[in-house]
Amino acid sequence: MSEASSSRERAGSGANWTQLAITAVHRRRSYAHLVVQLFDDPFDDRRDRTRRISQVTRRDIFDYLRTEGGPWWGRLSEVAFLARLYNLEALRSTDSRFKTADSDIHQHRVANYDWDDDWVFDDARFRLASGPDEVLLGFLAQMVHPVVQPDTGRAAEIVSALNDLLAPDGWMLKRHAQMSGRPVFAPARTGTGDMAAVSFAHEAAARIDAEHISQQVTRMEGAVDTEPDVAIGTAKEFIESICKTILDERGEAYGKNDDLLALTRKTTKVLQLSPDDVSSTARAAETIKRMLMNMATLVQGSAELRNAYGTGHGKSKSQGGYLLEPRHARLAVGAAATLGVFLYETHENRE
Repeated sequence: MSEASSSRERAGSGANWTQLAITAVHRRRSYAHLVVQLFDDPFDDRRDRTRRISQVTRRDIFDYLRTEGGPWWGRLSEVAFLARLYNLEALRSTDSRFKTADSDIHQHRVANYDWDDDWVFDDARFRLASGPDEVLLGFLAQMVHPVVQPDTGRAAEIVSALNDLLAPDGWMLKRHAQMSGRPVFAPARTGTGDMAAVSFAHEAAARIDAEHISQQVTRMEGAVDTEPDVAIGTAKEFIESICKTILDERGEAYGKNDDLLALTRKTTKVLQLSPDDVSSTARAAETIKRMLMNMATLVQGSAELRNAYGTGHGKSKSQGGYLLEPRHARLAVGAAATLGVFLYETHENRE
C-alpha cells in the first residue's frame, strides 16, 4: 500500500471516529431530553403564568363543593348562575343535537337530568379545573354573592372554608362591597398587603356586576409581584373596559378600533371631565385642570409601558433583555385602578 493511500485511510478512519463521537454526544443529549420529558410533572402549575391555584387545591375545592359547600348554584337555576359568568349562547354544545351550551344544559340537567350535580367542574368549556386563576375565583365569588346565596351566615361559612383551601396558594375571598346590607366578596391576594386603589376597583367591579371586569381586577392584582408584564397589560385593559361600560350605559358611540387614549377622551368628555369643561371661574380651576391632565398622562404612561413590555405585543431582542419589575406594575396598576374607579364613581354620581 502506498504511503498516500495509507494516509487517506488514516484520515478516513479519523473522520469516522469523529462522526461516531458526534453521534454519541447527540444521542446522549436526546436521551437526557427524553428523561426530562418522562419525569416532567404534567401537573406542575409553575409552568403556567396564569395559574397559581394548584391542581391539588382545585381538587380539594371541588371535593368541598360536592359535599358541604353545595349546591354551587345556590338559589338560582344552574343556567341562571352560569349566565352570570359566561355567555352560554356563545359556548358550543357537547351534544350534537344542540348548538349552544345553554341548550345542552337544559336538556341534560332539566329535561333528562342525566348529568351529575358536579358536572361543571369537569366540563372543559368552563375552565374551572384548568383555566386561569381568575376564572375559578370568579366562580367561587359568585357562589357567595347575595343574589345567589341570600343567607349571610351560610355565605360566611362557605367563604371561611374556601379561604382555608385557597390560602396555601396565596388567594382569599374578601369582603369588598355590600348589597342591601349583605356582603359582596371578591378575590384578593394574601400576604402582599392591600393596595387601596385595587380594593376600590374590586368594589366598583362588584357594582358594575360584569364578570370580565372582576376578572381583570383579580388578574392585575395577582400578577403584580409575579408577572409584572401581565399586570401592566391587564391594567390597560381594565381602563378600556371601564370606559366602554360608561359609554355604553350613557348611549355614547365609540369605534371598535378606538385605543385607550381615544376611549379615555370620549369618556371624560361625556362625563364633562375634560379640562375644557371646567369653568375658568370655578374655585381652584387651574388645579382641577392640571389634575385632569395628569390623569390623561397616567393613562398614556400605562399604554406606553404595556406597548413596550406588557402582554399585548411581541418583544424585540433589545426589549427582551429588560425585565419589568413589580414596582413598574404597581405604578401601572395603581394608576389604572385609581383612574378607573374615579371615572365610574363620577358616572354613578351624575346619573
